Amino acid sequence: MYRPTDLDKRLISALRKDGRAPIAALAEQLGVSRATVTARIGKLTAHGIIVGFTVRVRDPAEAAEIRAVSFIEVEGRTTDRVIGQLRGFPEIQALHTTNGGWDLVAETACADLGDFDELLRRMRGIPGIVNSETSLLLSSVVR
Repeated sequence: MYRPTDLDKRLISALRKDGRAPIAALAEQLGVSRATVTARIGKLTAHGIIVGFTVRVRDPAEAAEIRAVSFIEVEGRTTDRVIGQLRGFPEIQALHTTNGGWDLVAETACADLGDFDELLRRMRGIPGIVNSETSLLLSSVVR
Protein backbone atom coordinates (compact mmCIF):
# COMPACT_ATOMS: atom_id res chain seq x y z
CA MET A 1 0.00 0.00 0.00
CA TYR A 2 1.37 3.39 -0.99
CA ARG A 3 1.79 5.95 1.80
CA PRO A 4 1.73 9.57 0.67
CA THR A 5 4.84 11.57 1.57
CA ASP A 6 4.75 14.98 3.24
CA LEU A 7 5.13 16.55 -0.22
CA ASP A 8 2.21 14.45 -1.49
CA LYS A 9 0.05 15.64 1.40
CA ARG A 10 0.95 19.28 0.78
CA LEU A 11 0.22 18.80 -2.94
CA ILE A 12 -3.18 17.23 -2.20
CA SER A 13 -3.97 20.12 0.15
CA ALA A 14 -3.07 22.64 -2.56
CA LEU A 15 -5.19 20.78 -5.11
CA ARG A 16 -8.15 20.73 -2.71
CA LYS A 17 -7.93 24.52 -2.51
CA ASP A 18 -7.65 24.91 -6.28
CA GLY A 19 -7.88 21.80 -8.44
CA ARG A 20 -7.27 23.94 -11.53
CA ALA A 21 -4.01 25.46 -10.30
CA PRO A 22 -1.30 25.37 -12.98
CA ILE A 23 1.59 22.98 -12.42
CA ALA A 24 4.00 25.93 -12.37
CA ALA A 25 2.03 27.65 -9.60
CA LEU A 26 1.88 24.43 -7.58
CA ALA A 27 5.62 23.93 -8.02
CA GLU A 28 6.37 27.45 -6.83
CA GLN A 29 3.99 27.13 -3.86
CA LEU A 30 5.55 23.80 -2.81
CA GLY A 31 9.14 24.82 -3.53
CA VAL A 32 9.80 22.02 -6.02
CA SER A 33 10.19 21.73 -9.80
CA ARG A 34 7.30 21.40 -12.27
CA ALA A 35 8.62 17.94 -13.17
CA THR A 36 8.37 16.89 -9.50
CA VAL A 37 4.76 18.11 -9.24
CA THR A 38 3.85 16.30 -12.47
CA ALA A 39 5.53 13.11 -11.26
CA ARG A 40 3.83 13.27 -7.83
CA ILE A 41 0.39 13.81 -9.41
CA GLY A 42 1.06 10.84 -11.70
CA LYS A 43 2.12 8.64 -8.79
CA LEU A 44 -0.86 9.69 -6.63
CA THR A 45 -3.22 8.98 -9.52
CA ALA A 46 -1.60 5.61 -10.32
CA HIS A 47 -1.97 4.50 -6.69
CA GLY A 48 -5.61 5.56 -6.49
CA ILE A 49 -5.00 8.37 -4.00
CA ILE A 50 -6.20 10.94 -6.53
CA VAL A 51 -9.18 9.38 -8.27
CA GLY A 52 -10.12 12.26 -10.53
CA PHE A 53 -10.38 15.96 -11.11
CA THR A 54 -13.72 17.68 -11.18
CA VAL A 55 -15.39 21.02 -11.05
CA ARG A 56 -17.36 22.02 -7.95
CA VAL A 57 -20.55 23.98 -8.40
CA ARG A 58 -22.41 25.97 -5.81
CA ASP A 59 -24.70 23.70 -3.87
CA PRO A 60 -28.18 25.21 -3.48
CA ALA A 61 -27.81 24.70 0.27
CA GLU A 62 -24.80 27.04 0.28
CA ALA A 63 -26.97 29.86 -1.00
CA ALA A 64 -29.33 29.47 1.95
CA GLU A 65 -28.77 31.88 4.80
CA ILE A 66 -29.38 29.38 7.62
CA ARG A 67 -27.73 25.95 7.54
CA ALA A 68 -27.91 23.53 10.44
CA VAL A 69 -27.46 19.96 11.61
CA SER A 70 -30.27 18.41 13.67
CA PHE A 71 -29.74 15.36 15.85
CA ILE A 72 -33.01 13.48 16.31
CA GLU A 73 -34.08 10.84 18.82
CA VAL A 74 -36.88 8.55 17.70
CA GLU A 75 -39.24 6.59 19.93
CA GLY A 76 -39.18 2.81 19.72
CA ARG A 77 -39.77 1.35 16.28
CA THR A 78 -41.05 4.47 14.58
CA THR A 79 -37.82 5.23 12.69
CA ASP A 80 -39.08 4.18 9.25
CA ARG A 81 -42.26 6.23 9.64
CA VAL A 82 -40.31 9.27 10.86
CA ILE A 83 -37.84 8.97 7.96
CA GLY A 84 -40.76 8.77 5.53
CA GLN A 85 -42.19 12.02 6.86
CA LEU A 86 -38.84 13.83 6.99
CA ARG A 87 -38.17 12.88 3.34
CA GLY A 88 -41.00 15.22 2.39
CA PHE A 89 -39.30 18.29 3.91
CA PRO A 90 -37.60 20.27 1.12
CA GLU A 91 -35.35 22.00 3.68
CA ILE A 92 -33.69 18.69 4.56
CA GLN A 93 -30.65 18.37 2.29
CA ALA A 94 -29.49 15.00 3.69
CA LEU A 95 -30.77 12.57 6.30
CA HIS A 96 -28.57 9.94 7.95
CA THR A 97 -29.17 7.11 10.41
CA THR A 98 -26.53 6.95 13.12
CA ASN A 99 -25.53 5.17 16.30
CA GLY A 100 -25.05 6.51 19.81
CA GLY A 101 -27.42 8.82 21.61
CA TRP A 102 -29.21 10.02 18.48
CA ASP A 103 -31.05 7.98 15.86
CA LEU A 104 -31.02 10.39 12.91
CA VAL A 105 -28.96 13.35 11.72
CA ALA A 106 -30.56 15.86 9.34
CA GLU A 107 -28.61 18.46 7.36
CA THR A 108 -30.93 21.41 6.75
CA ALA A 109 -30.98 24.71 4.88
CA CYS A 110 -33.51 27.55 5.23
CA ALA A 111 -33.78 31.03 3.74
CA ASP A 112 -34.02 32.84 7.08
CA LEU A 113 -34.57 32.39 10.81
CA GLY A 114 -38.35 32.49 10.47
CA ASP A 115 -38.27 29.56 8.02
CA PHE A 116 -35.76 27.78 10.26
CA ASP A 117 -38.01 28.18 13.31
CA GLU A 118 -40.96 26.84 11.31
CA LEU A 119 -38.91 23.85 10.13
CA LEU A 120 -37.96 22.95 13.71
CA ARG A 121 -41.61 23.26 14.80
CA ARG A 122 -42.74 20.92 12.00
CA MET A 123 -39.95 18.41 12.70
CA ARG A 124 -40.67 18.32 16.43
CA GLY A 125 -44.37 17.80 15.68
CA ILE A 126 -43.80 14.50 13.90
CA PRO A 127 -45.17 11.61 15.99
CA GLY A 128 -42.28 9.42 17.10
CA ILE A 129 -39.71 12.22 17.47
CA VAL A 130 -39.10 12.46 21.20
CA ASN A 131 -36.05 14.75 21.32
CA SER A 132 -33.84 16.82 19.07
CA GLU A 133 -30.82 19.06 19.26
CA THR A 134 -29.88 21.45 16.47
CA SER A 135 -26.63 23.28 15.81
CA LEU A 136 -26.32 26.13 13.30
CA LEU A 137 -23.46 25.81 10.84
CA LEU A 138 -21.56 29.09 10.88
CA SER A 139 -18.96 28.51 8.16
CA SER A 140 -17.53 25.65 6.13
CA VAL A 141 -13.78 25.44 6.56
CA VAL A 142 -13.24 22.11 4.71
CA ARG A 143 -15.54 20.55 2.14
